[in-house]
Amino acid sequence: MRIIKLIIVVLLLTHIGVSIHNANAATPAQAGVYHSSLSEQKCLADNMYWEARNQSLRGMIAVALVVRNRVNDERYPHSYCEVIQEGPTRPSWKDPLKLIPVRHRCQFSWYCDGKSDNIPTKDLDVYDLARAAAFKIYNNDFNDFTYGATHYHADYVTPAWAASKIRTITIDNHIFYRWETH
Repeated sequence: MRIIKLIIVVLLLTHIGVSIHNANAATPAQAGVYHSSLSEQKCLADNMYWEARNQSLRGMIAVALVVRNRVNDERYPHSYCEVIQEGPTRPSWKDPLKLIPVRHRCQFSWYCDGKSDNIPTKDLDVYDLARAAAFKIYNNDFNDFTYGATHYHADYVTPAWAASKIRTITIDNHIFYRWETH
């Protein structure tokens, strides 16, 4: 039954008002660094779920497009996982050789909030939707309807950085911005 739902989701993705196009391909990984497509898609699906699970599908896709825009921007890491996991680290108290994210200092708040990253059983359908969309985004099947956004925030906060970025679009409860190059 979940396979049928997933197929329906993939079909719906092509008909939600988001144009499909093979543009804005992700920057390839650096020489000697291996990034599997499955791990990259999982990072993207996790980020879509934790950052926008209460938003529309368009809102979830917009969050993923921000990650893709960062992957394509030389100011950011070159892979989806590295962009999502970007932030300061510190040695673990359990194993000083293992680096862990500094709590509440990551680019995407869920990644270092100290909470479990296990998807609740009740949300598996939402996560399946995120996985299907992540597959399409990873394979460059969506035009960027965020107009090049590299940042976003919830509409109930006003971060200091927002004043230095170009506002591009509001989708659901997120406001999106582009960081202009000089």
